[in-house]
Amino acid sequence: MTPKPYYVKVDTPKEVAEAAYEVLRQASRSGKVRKGTNESTKAIERGTAKLVVIAEDVQPPEVVAHLPILCEERKIPYVFVPSKDQIGPAIGIDVSTASAAVLDPGEGAQVLEQVTQELARLKKPA
Repeated sequence: MTPKPYYVKVDTPKEVAEAAYEVLRQASRSGKVRKGTNESTKAIERGTAKLVVIAEDVQPPEVVAHLPILCEERKIPYVFVPSKDQIGPAIGIDVSTASAAVLDPGEGAQVLEQVTQELARLKKPA
């Protein structure tokens, strides 16, 4: 098993990662999603992101290492998912992408709420 990159602060359970992909799928169909690290960064800085999905398998890791820090400063929930190859298809593009930001969850609002609650629970110190 490969070690987690240094920027991954929380181990995301498989079901939470799957729910995050589902939020991306629903938001890309009925809401609004920003694709890629640059657009995600802008959405975080503008405070419009509701959830940021970050891939763990990004090379070099510096590409996305700033995203968790920005999200914490702005109090925007973020989730790590195992593969950038699954983010792209989830948002309806044919290429892999390192990150995506949900601006409007659309029909995925309920799933987004579940994901953010689970993330809050995971990040609380034991």
